[in-house]
Amino acid sequence: MINSGVISISPQDAWQMLQDNPKALLIDIRSELEYSFIGHPKGAIHIAWVDEPDWKVNPSFATEVRKVMLEGIISNDERKVHPTEAAASAVILIDRSGRRSLEAGKKLVKEGFTKVYNVIEGFEGSINAQHHRNTLGGWRFHRLPWEQC
Repeated sequence: MINSGVISISPQDAWQMLQDNPKALLIDIRSELEYSFIGHPKGAIHIAWVDEPDWKVNPSFATEVRKVMLEGIISNDERKVHPTEAAASAVILIDRSGRRSLEAGKKLVKEGFTKVYNVIEGFEGSINAQHHRNTLGGWRFHRLPWEQC
């Protein structure tokens, strides 16, 4: 499913994409507290979309993502890369349940990124009838590799 240029994929499809494409980036956009204490996918890079203390959108989010992409491409290929070439690499965004990552993905598309993916179930999935997460979907629910700091 495509939403404003952002392609929504399942956690399992995201994991497979990372296995098939070593240059694809998995970026966890949750707050520092969520990333550290709840856990995160193994190998995920943390770049918060919103974070404390003000809980406002990170104005340098796209720049930070582009920087990580450029560093990865340069170190892997040992050559200089133009920013638009970096923007052509796959970026997979994950948050708690797939909502914030969709908004962050739309921002990246506006900034010229062309392969932006949103993990629709996020890391913890939707909330169930008892107001618990990790029971209806998400990265952890599907037993994909994760770690906790």
